[in-house]
Amino acid sequence: MTEIHGAAQAGYAAEAERYAMGRPEYPAALLPWLHEDLGLSAGRSVVDLGAGTGKFTGLLLQTGAEVTAVEPVAAMRAQLLARHPALKAVEGRAEDMPLASASVDAIVCAQAFHWFANLSALTEMHRVLKPGGRLGLVWNVRDESVDWMAAVTAIITPFEDDAPRYYKGDWRKPFERFAGFGPLVMHSVEHLHVGPPAEVILNRFLSVSFIAALDAERKANVAAQLQELIAHHPALKAQETVVVRYRTEAFTCLRN
Repeated sequence: MTEIHGAAQAGYAAEAERYAMGRPEYPAALLPWLHEDLGLSAGRSVVDLGAGTGKFTGLLLQTGAEVTAVEPVAAMRAQLLARHPALKAVEGRAEDMPLASASVDAIVCAQAFHWFANLSALTEMHRVLKPGGRLGLVWNVRDESVDWMAAVTAIITPFEDDAPRYYKGDWRKPFERFAGFGPLVMHSVEHLHVGPPAEVILNRFLSVSFIAALDAERKANVAAQLQELIAHHPALKAQETVVVRYRTEAFTCLRN
């Protein structure tokens, strides 16, 4: 059984509250994708796999489908249930979901699939999905063409080590070796995260898994660098709110 990556286990357990405060939501413009591409509506069922603190769960609930959240980290599930107390949320992993075979119409992984992009997880998703069921993969991708955002990336990247990341593209490789799903089809929408710098920059990037997992001294050093950037960059200093530009990339594939 594949273990949860150390950065995810330690980082998300340590900074679940900061994650809930600092991470961007997902755009309402994805609702047509959820309805049309994933086929979600009343009477359908969907698993929010790697649900975290429930950032994507609200959109799933808006479709009218029956939502089951699967999340392995207890601290994240606590935040999830604080936000959606009536939700069915279970402890489980992508490679071992406590769900019956061929029992759900769709599975969605928002900002999560790169953590468990392996054959065991795809095999388990294939087991849980009904024939013809749909798998959705979603990521909020920040706009690196903005100079201060590039500076943020330069601050955090030295600590990345072997942590899986969407931009590396390794998450695609298991699909090349697994015939249980059809081709991936991408849908993309623009997205803005607007708020005070302490939320959309400091909390956002201190909640990155491999930063959140650092020891106190190194984490404080990263925080100091981010605060220095906020205090002195012309686009950020003395601003009560800032705009972080994202592109939300959503992929769909069918279970064969």
